[in-house]
Amino acid sequence: MNLPEDLKYTKTHEWVRLPEGGSIEIGLSDYAQKELGDIVFVNLPQAGDSLNAGVSFADVESVKGVSDIFSPIDGVVKEVNETLLSSPELINQSPYTAWLIRGTGEIAEGELLSAAEYRALLPKE
Repeated sequence: MNLPEDLKYTKTHEWVRLPEGGSIEIGLSDYAQKELGDIVFVNLPQAGDSLNAGVSFADVESVKGVSDIFSPIDGVVKEVNETLLSSPELINQSPYTAWLIRGTGEIAEGELLSAAEYRALLPKE
């Protein structure tokens, strides 16, 4: 299982990157994309939409069904990865470069896990 150490993770299988400049990138973990199977559609929010920690902000449709994506922050969507709208399979191919949104806001206290903490939550392979 690929879990980059420089990212943070959520219990609901999103990853969070905190690049310089104050924006926050959010995507789906390698574990999540494997569990979902082939992703065929992504429903993303609009720039300017509000984000509420623990609340769904997007969903993905795979061959197994539709799954909600939950926000780890209270804030605002600044940018969406529009490439995913026409090529949702990029999430399966490269989950850690296929970010869903970039936003700004406050990270929910206790919401983010290190790679080691996240790995410990996953079923043993």
